[in-house]
Amino acid sequence: MVRSKLQHCAECDIYGLGPNCEKCGAMMSPPSPLKYSPEDPQGARRRQRQDAGSDEWVESLPSAGKGAKGEED
Repeated sequence: MVRSKLQHCAECDIYGLGPNCEKCGAMMSPPSPLKYSPEDPQGARRRQRQDAGSDEWVESLPSAGKGAKGEED
């Protein structure tokens, strides 16, 4: 389901309806981020589907990398 037909070209700073910019040919992207609700009525279902909290899920999370603040050598 498409949330918006309007697209934005970051290179030309123009708006359009197609997947590619008519002026420069670059990929267009949605002009605004997805809506966020702190109540999140589907949060429990999404976490269950992603198996959030399991060891595999924790290992799949991105890390700050070696030498990040708060890490010990």
